[in-house]
Amino acid sequence: MWRECADGWHAPFLPAGKGDYFAWPRLIDLFPFQRSGSMFGRAWPVAENETTLEKRWDRLIATPASEKPKAFHNNNYRKVERAYPHHSSRLALPAISGLTRKDPKPEIRQYMWRFLDRHFAFEDNRVNDRMGGLLWDLVSEHQVFLMTMSTKVIGFGAGLCVGAAVPDKDAFCGRGGKDVIPLYRDTAGTEPNVTAGLLDALGAEYGTMPYAEDLAAYVYALMGGQSYTRRFWNELETPGPRVPLTKDGKTFAEAAKLGRKLIWLHTYAERFRGKDRGDEVPQGKATTIKGVSADPAHYPVEYAYDDAKCEIVVGDGRFGPVSPQVWEFEVSGLKVVQSWLGYRMKKRAGKKSSPLDEIRPERWTARMSDELLELLWVLEATLAMEPELEAAIDKVVAGPCFAAADLPTPTPEERKAPSKVAVAGDQLDMFGDDDDAGDDDDGDDD
Repeated sequence: MWRECADGWHAPFLPAGKGDYFAWPRLIDLFPFQRSGSMFGRAWPVAENETTLEKRWDRLIATPASEKPKAFHNNNYRKVERAYPHHSSRLALPAISGLTRKDPKPEIRQYMWRFLDRHFAFEDNRVNDRMGGLLWDLVSEHQVFLMTMSTKVIGFGAGLCVGAAVPDKDAFCGRGGKDVIPLYRDTAGTEPNVTAGLLDALGAEYGTMPYAEDLAAYVYALMGGQSYTRRFWNELETPGPRVPLTKDGKTFAEAAKLGRKLIWLHTYAERFRGKDRGDEVPQGKATTIKGVSADPAHYPVEYAYDDAKCEIVVGDGRFGPVSPQVWEFEVSGLKVVQSWLGYRMKKRAGKKSSPLDEIRPERWTARMSDELLELLWVLEATLAMEPELEAAIDKVVAGPCFAAADLPTPTPEERKAPSKVAVAGDQLDMFGDDDDAGDDDDGDDD
């Protein structure tokens, strides 16, 4: 069946939208600054734990000079024998090829590898093709990073994800682009990444002005569950998700309350703490039925789901009960639990880039089991919230909503990086290193 496409010169070659949905504001017009996540271009600087990264670094430094380019995985963006500037200070860093064991290791930071999958990574511009240094600089106790797909079709599952750590370029679903939205443009949480005048416009309608976190929570309640993509699957064929922004203050507050809890869950209780939301993930039904062996000889090489018992088998260990809905939970094709496990098997999932990738965790630890349970508990709680989340979006859509034309539009300046980092960007060009240039769409590059 033939369908009309948008006729704009730069419009995507996709069906043109009709109806209320396409009158609503786009997500990126509420939160105007967005950029690509971090892209290493090599697998070894990212790992499940800090110890593995330290061992990889030591091996790289000890590697003979003639073999270092292969171990490092030289490419067009980063080479082991070249010097690069520090991502924040812009001071020149020595080439890695000349370092010894006496030189300090790069700082290791928590890293959002995939949705709900916490890894660690080197915070070092020398090993990262397109570091997204701004994101590393913006991390704070106030910050959250929203993730979606702005230029590609969103599939089944959540239409929006969130994290507290710097996200990988492909964190949303294993394939990404310029899709990361920080809530704040500063570390103090005083400069919201919200279009100027938007909160005032909402406050004028509601009788009380919401904060940036209220807006983020409201949007996350509508887009962070399963209902958004089910309801708007046809409209989402046109990339660039839109937000039904209610004109009713009470409805807004109810949805924001749900969204705060969901963000709290999806950041593993690191953000949006409050009443009944402490600093730990609430325990769910899943438990360790049989522990995974800590013997290095029995490190898991495979995992499976036992349908009859509703248990996950990891090597010689078992976890359950785990419902089929938790096991199959996905975000645009990324099976969250299965992806998490795949990256922790003896032979890691994903592409390999270097002999350093062969350095893996030596044994399955108690902490790894705890993290798996936390993931399962978060998904249990997420699915338990789904009826409330669906009711919230139903109520919003049934009532009057703002059209994009009713609200302030972002200025070109608001879409740019914070001024402090814009200066660093000019210096970056002097080093021939365009941090945002050449983003590709291959997915799972690391």
